[in-house]
Amino acid sequence: MCRKGRPLIPEPLSVEMAMNTLWEILEWSTDKLKVAGAVCLVGMTFLTCADIIGRLFGHPIFGSVELVGFMATLAVAMALPYTHSIQGHVGVEILVRLLSKRTQAIVDIFTGTLSLGLFSLITWRMTLYAHTMQKSGEVSMNLELPQYMIIYITAFCLLVFVLIIAQGIRNNIRMLRDK
Repeated sequence: MCRKGRPLIPEPLSVEMAMNTLWEILEWSTDKLKVAGAVCLVGMTFLTCADIIGRLFGHPIFGSVELVGFMATLAVAMALPYTHSIQGHVGVEILVRLLSKRTQAIVDIFTGTLSLGLFSLITWRMTLYAHTMQKSGEVSMNLELPQYMIIYITAFCLLVFVLIIAQGIRNNIRMLRDK
């Protein structure tokens, strides 16, 4: 017992506080993935330019095609959560925009649920694939880099993407409930 007769055991966190903490961590992760994806994009640019200049002088960069391919994969995977969170993806909104806000939210919930299912499945399978690649010891052709690391990172990015989709569904359901 501490002063004033209160127990030392802290009170359990409310579900709302836990969810808010999760969304804050998710937002932080999305921001860091966005920056890492941008670094991959810049790295691809510099590596490609250096390789082209090197080829002009007869000295190409060994493994540059592999590295650019890996960075391209990571740039796309890391940009997915951020792009979805700011709704920067291409969408067919010509017809949906004509609907009421309530109907738009219902359409968003429906498409979000389908996306959640699809990308959850892809994330799960990608993780299993990375594990299989790790056990097999497969490496890239020229530089012999472990490919499973890229696949695990991609799976993590997809997991963050799935959580962002779930957050969007939750927000739309809340909006419907509040109206």
